[in-house]
Amino acid sequence: MNNKITTAKSGARATRRNFKEKRLPPGVANPIDVHVGSRVRLRRTLLGMSQEKLGEAVNLTFQQIQKYERGANRIGASRMFELSRVLDVPVSFFFDDMPDDIKTPEGVRARALEEHEQSTYEPDPLARRETLELVRAYYKILDPKVRKRLFELTKSLSGALVEE
Repeated sequence: MNNKITTAKSGARATRRNFKEKRLPPGVANPIDVHVGSRVRLRRTLLGMSQEKLGEAVNLTFQQIQKYERGANRIGASRMFELSRVLDVPVSFFFDDMPDDIKTPEGVRARALEEHEQSTYEPDPLARRETLELVRAYYKILDPKVRKRLFELTKSLSGALVEE
């Protein structure tokens, strides 16, 4: 009987050790938190809302919003629900377009460590402020014909630059 207790204890220690080995090192952001934060930033920017305004709406400082958007701080369920209401999106929006490789614990760890080792990180061009401001300005053009002509002009300019 004493042998069974010893085996059970050592099994529990091994499980704890394995759990610690699977955790991310301190200071390494979880890629899921980074993705959720980028979706908060995307929606906030598309609405033309500043970090300060969003912070006021959910009773936080703009610094805390910055940490959420970088993935440095994890967003809790109640806060995520509150953000979804203020940003007028379903909670599922924050998880949309999540890369397949971070949908498993192994993928999360691999991605987190990979990103941590990279010195230069190229953000998604669709999430850049310039892109979001351009899209917002484009949709402020009320005349559909003018909008279509601007679209065609932009496409022709980008094609001309590729050809040169």
